[in-house]
Amino acid sequence: MRDYNFGLSRVFSVIRDAHLDPWTRPLHLPAPDGAEYVLSQRPPANRLWRPQDFDLIPADELDVRGKFVVPRITRTGAGAALVAVRNEQAPEIRQRFVPPRIYFAITAVAHFSRRKCEVEFIDPLATETTNVSVRAMRTAADFTAPIALALSREHPEKMGGPALLDPDKFADKARLIQIQPYDPKKIPVLFIHGLQVTPVTWTPMLNALWADPLLRRNYQVWVFNYPTGFPIPYSAMLLRRQLEALDKAFPNHRPIVLVGHSMGGILSRLMISDSHGDTFWRDFFGRPPAETKVSPESMALLKEALIFKPRRDVARVIFISTPHRGSVIAQGPIGRIASSLIHKPTEFLKLGPEIMQASVAQQEPGMLRLKRMPNSIDTLAPNDPFVKFMNTLPLNRSVPYHSIIGDRGRGDTPNSSDGVVPYWSSHLDGAESEKIVPSDHGANQNPEAIAEVTRILKEHTESKGQ
Repeated sequence: MRDYNFGLSRVFSVIRDAHLDPWTRPLHLPAPDGAEYVLSQRPPANRLWRPQDFDLIPADELDVRGKFVVPRITRTGAGAALVAVRNEQAPEIRQRFVPPRIYFAITAVAHFSRRKCEVEFIDPLATETTNVSVRAMRTAADFTAPIALALSREHPEKMGGPALLDPDKFADKARLIQIQPYDPKKIPVLFIHGLQVTPVTWTPMLNALWADPLLRRNYQVWVFNYPTGFPIPYSAMLLRRQLEALDKAFPNHRPIVLVGHSMGGILSRLMISDSHGDTFWRDFFGRPPAETKVSPESMALLKEALIFKPRRDVARVIFISTPHRGSVIAQGPIGRIASSLIHKPTEFLKLGPEIMQASVAQQEPGMLRLKRMPNSIDTLAPNDPFVKFMNTLPLNRSVPYHSIIGDRGRGDTPNSSDGVVPYWSSHLDGAESEKIVPSDHGANQNPEAIAEVTRILKEHTESKGQ
């Protein structure tokens, strides 16, 4: 099997180096006896998969290193483990949630019939076994190599800071992203990152999930990418829009498990919260929407952001280092400086004055008043009106939720903090489980926290009878 895998991988090295294309039409190769060999592909089960659209790189040619991609998760078996890279989607097969540049694992298996060789391409996250010379065998796979190659080429981690400081510039990047091909039989687990980072922060978590056969079999990974400078209600609105688009694109998808880190946990919480109609609107404007004097454009935006119901397609939520009651850093000197550096989005510059005027126009004492259009750091402060309002909203009782909280290894809970968020802010009554891990605020990359997420996901599959 070692020689088979090595030989087949080198076939792909030759195809790539020589710019051959045996996938559009069979490749005929002369043999010394005057006959010929024929190389072609077996018709794929997935109509969206066309090997000619991809650069197929043997995974054994890649030197994988770095803290995010250790350990390197592989599966021993038959076949050439490849990284499939597509720089641009073909227009006729473009999908909404697939990024422009795709990196994913694929396994090639060769089937021989005399001098003819058919290559079968297999998604190793969907298929664990294949037949090689009428023998059932596990398929080889390298789950880490595609992530490592994508990180080394794209450097998406560099986008976190700029997207915080100038969210308008990255507004078109706010979207759900498929990390693997869609499978209606698998449960979507959606990871939502926090302030000043990108979905790259979930790499160690994804690496660990794909190491587990049970989780590979039952879950499909999605991430929500968004510029973190927007105020929380606005980012939550963008997430709802994306989830609505997911429902339309895949109406048969299974209920979603949300995993949110830091501010991403607050967005997750708002997906299972009920605004109780226009309660917050009345607190803010002093009157119902129908009596608030704003333009139709502002009215539509405000209603979408401030009036919401729990989503019915969410089955479970995992909160990691989530500042449910805010973070004092956000209202301290560091937070004020950071807040002042965030550029106001064009939409806020356009609509902000009339929204603030409508807020100031209220006459009743004790009502909330908007001094300026807020950003994400403003809406993370413990004294922020939206933070206070959010904590008055009940969570959907039918959706179980869990908390994972860092204490920096000090063992001082309930007086603990992860260095950014104190325990009193991260703790949530009614959680089905609460796990304290020896971590700073980056608990989503802590081994004990990752193990807890895998435990919860396995528990979820058991509850669904998987």
